Amino acid sequence: MSGKIFTVHAPLTGTFYRRPSPEDPAYVEEGDEIKAGKVLCIIESMKVFNEVRCEKGGVIRRIFIEDEDPVMINQLMFEIEI
Repeated sequence: MSGKIFTVHAPLTGTFYRRPSPEDPAYVEEGDEIKAGKVLCIIESMKVFNEVRCEKGGVIRRIFIEDEDPVMINQLMFEIEI
């Protein structure tokens, strides 16, 4: 890790989900090491569930939104140390 921070912002407005269903574990937790392409969350917009994937690998340093909270386009969702 280089110590650089990569941020992930919401690509659309909707409802933020950290897990695929209420019974499943979260896609990622703070401190998880991830690879590029990993699903970080789902944003539901107009009854369509959109997966948000990470463009770069690294370590999840911070998650800014709680499960099932509304999210606005370009809202900061994750900080990833790359």
